[in-house]
Amino acid sequence: MEPPETSGAGGDLPPQLRWLKRLVTVLTVTMIGGVLAISAVLVIRLNAESAPVVIAPGDFVLPEGVGLVGISVIDGRVVVVGDDAVIRVFDGESRALLREIPVE
Repeated sequence: MEPPETSGAGGDLPPQLRWLKRLVTVLTVTMIGGVLAISAVLVIRLNAESAPVVIAPGDFVLPEGVGLVGISVIDGRVVVVGDDAVIRVFDGESRALLREIPVE
């Protein structure tokens, strides 16, 4: 028994194989589009200029005799931890004291 001749156009494939061929083609195009989109996002994000966060601990006024233990920036606010077990939250731009939270 000889194998059937194929013309290469895919017209003589069984319906299940034609469906599978279309599915593989669609998935391939989708994956290529996804890789291109991720690459574009990475290029855009990595080339964007980021503003450096410059904080001088001396800009924040702590009570007399209180030492600085830690400093952090969160959402435009500066969190300063003193050695008196009080967390102080300052505004990032105006350097004004917003809140004091005692640690017990």
